[in-house]
Order: sequence, then structure tokens, then C-alpha cells
Amino acid sequence: MSTEDENLVDRFCASLTRERHASPHTVAAYRRDLTAARTALQAQGVADWAQVDLHHVRTLVAARHRGGASPASLARFLSSLRSFYKWLIREGAAASNPARSVRAPKRARPLPKTLDVDQTHQLLEIDADDPIARRDRAIMEVFYASGLRLAELVGLNLHDVDLAGGELQALGKGRKQRRVPLGRKAVAAVRAWLPARSEWAAADEAALFVSRRGGRLARTSVARRLAIWGRRQGLDAHLHPHKLRHSFATHLLESSGDLRAVQELLGHADIATTQIYTHLDFQRLAAVYDAAHPRARRGHEED
Repeated sequence: MSTEDENLVDRFCASLTRERHASPHTVAAYRRDLTAARTALQAQGVADWAQVDLHHVRTLVAARHRGGASPASLARFLSSLRSFYKWLIREGAAASNPARSVRAPKRARPLPKTLDVDQTHQLLEIDADDPIARRDRAIMEVFYASGLRLAELVGLNLHDVDLAGGELQALGKGRKQRRVPLGRKAVAAVRAWLPARSEWAAADEAALFVSRRGGRLARTSVARRLAIWGRRQGLDAHLHPHKLRHSFATHLLESSGDLRAVQELLGHADIATTQIYTHLDFQRLAAVYDAAHPRARRGHEED
């Protein structure tokens, strides 16, 4: 393949940032997939992107599958190719999308791990007697009260939070904004954190959550602090930020049964993404049934 074909990848990645507002992490993943595809296609004797056909794409996927790539990795690889070719067609650099009809092997979708309500209370009932603890409790209360993603939480600025109104504005995937409620406990925890924040934060720092150095708290720092609190509070399993998001969604769905509302609060573009929480809810109901129904014995033979 020529230098021009490499330039097409560069231009496509630039368009992801400019038009889709894709994150640097997402753009890097697309670039890795397309660079790997370009190298493999060159080995097949393909001269340029316009010559790639269905057979070439299937060969690429089969080779990666034999090399141990997971179904999730193959699905992302194909998604990268499909998106790239849609852009090439738009730019007049290809006539068709050879990856359009190729599907990755099906994968079992693991159910998200959650805390139950008692475990959540156990986690959040901490003695916030120093600035670090007050900040960390505020972080965990906001996670659980609003169901934010990690990137959304660390991206919060002071002006995004309306403590009087009990809500906040989050900037989600694709730079889409949404307003979500902030419960009484979370509001109180943020109020308790703000005096320490005003002492730590640099004069021009807008972030709600900052480090002792005064700058915006990093994602890795939040993840590390949550893991520490999970151990301190005696949780059996590793605590990560998304577990609080999953717990928020599961507990809300259990109480309300309103899948559409949960979708809106989580910022899911497709309700199918939210439906995984209905499986979690059914698992809980099934466990209750098995434990309580006198004639349940589901999945067991009579003696």
C-alpha cells in the first residue's frame, strides 16, 4: 500500500476527533486496528484500500481469530473497518464497504458486577473526618446517586453542579450533555467537601474534584481511591467506579421498573444497552424464588 493509503487513515482519525468528538482513547483504538489491517493486507498483495473485498476482510478476521483474538476484539476490529469504509465512500476513495456483511463470532456478554443495597450502605457509611475522606465520600456518593461514568465524574466542574436544585449536568459520550438528579446524601457530601476544595484548588481550576496539588483529579486516582475504600469497608470483591454505576442502575430498576428512565439517566443511546440490567433483576428474583418458594427446587431432581 502507498503513502497515500496511510494518509487516508490519518485523515479518517482526524475526522473522528473533529466530527464525532471521539476521545483520544477511541481514536487510538481505530488507528491500531486500521494499521494492523493495512499491514496484513499488504502481506496479501493488496495495493490499496479500494481493492479490498469481502474475501480479504474474512481472511483478516480468520487470521486474527486463529491468533487468539477474542470475539470482543474482533467485533471492534470489524467496527473500525466498517466505519473507515463508510468514510472512504463519502470521500470518494472506495466504491463499497467490504466489511459491511462480515460478523465477528458471538460472545457471551458478562453481566455487570454490582453491590447490593446493604453493601452500598456499608461502603458509604465512612467517617469523613479529614479532607481526603470527605472528597472520597463525595465522589462515591455522586457516583451512586447519579450513575455517572468515570470520565463524566472527573470532568465535572463546579458550575455543573446545582446543589440547591439537587442536580448536575454531565458531559457524556459524543459530548452529549444530560441532566441527572443528585440525591440528598450526595448533596450533603459535596457540601462537606467544598471547604477543603477551596483550600486545595488552584485559582483558575474549575474541576469539582481536585487532588492535594490543586489540579483536576485523574481517573486513575479515583479508581485507586475507590479500591482502597472497598478494602477498608470490608467489601469482598474489588471496588471499581463502574461497579457503583451498575449498582445505581440495578437498584433504580428494581425499585421503579422503568427501563426507559434508567436509560436516560445512564446516557445510553440504545435501550438495548440498558436491558442488561433486566437480566440482573431477574437473577435476583429467581434467587428469591428458589430460596422462598416451598415447591421451587428449580434445576434439581426429587430424591
